[in-house]
Amino acid sequence: MAPPARVSSVDAYRGFVMFLMMAEVLRFGQVAGYFPDSSFWAFLDFQQSHVPWVGCSLHDLIQPSFSFLVGVALPYSMASRSMKYQNTSLMWLHTTRRSLVLVLLGIFLRSMHADQTNFTFEDTLTQIGLGYPILFALGFSGEKVQWGTLAGILVCYWVAFAVYPLPGPYFDWAETGTTANWEHHLTGFAAHWNKNTNLAWHFDRWFMNLFPRAETFRFNGGGYSTLSFIPTLGTMILGLIAGKWLKAADSYQALIKKLLLTAAVLFVMAVILNVTGINPIVKRIWTPAWTLFSGGWCFTLLALFYYVVDIRQNRSYFVPLIIIGTNSIAAYIIAHTIDSFIDQSFRINISQHYDLIFGEAYRSLVSGFVILLFEWLILRWMYNNKVFIKI
Repeated sequence: MAPPARVSSVDAYRGFVMFLMMAEVLRFGQVAGYFPDSSFWAFLDFQQSHVPWVGCSLHDLIQPSFSFLVGVALPYSMASRSMKYQNTSLMWLHTTRRSLVLVLLGIFLRSMHADQTNFTFEDTLTQIGLGYPILFALGFSGEKVQWGTLAGILVCYWVAFAVYPLPGPYFDWAETGTTANWEHHLTGFAAHWNKNTNLAWHFDRWFMNLFPRAETFRFNGGGYSTLSFIPTLGTMILGLIAGKWLKAADSYQALIKKLLLTAAVLFVMAVILNVTGINPIVKRIWTPAWTLFSGGWCFTLLALFYYVVDIRQNRSYFVPLIIIGTNSIAAYIIAHTIDSFIDQSFRINISQHYDLIFGEAYRSLVSGFVILLFEWLILRWMYNNKVFIKI
């Protein structure tokens, strides 16, 4: 029996997500600074930035989409390994190795140019690595167990935050990196999910100091936390469910309807939780409402790419994204390692001031475009020569 074929729409969706991450080098925020009255550049700047706390931008959907697609790919990976007559023990060995490599790779990339290893566990790769073994175990279970596990994770995570005490009158705000009157603080019951005053922050003040550090860990400046891997696992479970639907689909109309209906339900649940104050939509600490809200977007985007790329058979138009998506780990590493090297090399070999060709205001766009082009050409060469980095 032949191994399951790759689904072009999944590669295109993954490529789109990785392109958004790579496109950070365009630095729309710098351009917007030169045109403070331009709503166009302000819009692009917002979409390329993480929101301060509650809400969502396009940039905020990168990490949940990447995590979701890990789940989508798992049924295909497990089927492929079964076709190769790998037993469960060998699959678990691969899963454990993959999980460890993802965590260590995330730490390595965050430690570049640092004087010592930066042990941090809130970035995309480490978050996926921490939850991946549980996701793999769920890959053997039925859909009811997967939905039940997802519900259990989100409810228990919500309860854990809800029972953690709010800051008292003598609370030392200097230990949080914020202030009592920060404009993005929530009030009432929703305050249990405020920046660096919550359960996950408290956990990291213990956990992060178990590792060698130049200074005692007090808070993460962005409010990110290690424990976010738990609800991130929820996002991956949603992807696992979608992947099983995709793999077993015998009617594209029914699949599209199922994906979009699920997206609508997730959106409604998330918005209700946010509006009522039961649970805010916050990506930085991956609240349960964020898992549902971002999951709704992931189902929507998967349905859109599946319809346009596979159903309408427009694969040729998406080849640039597919080239990135089939080598996502390589794209991730390239984007985090060689952008400054490419920029400096271009300056040395072409011109010291090539990026000023359209003026100072557009400098980041010119240099960013050059970096993006070189990174994509590297990935295209790898694609054409069938060089794929897999973990």
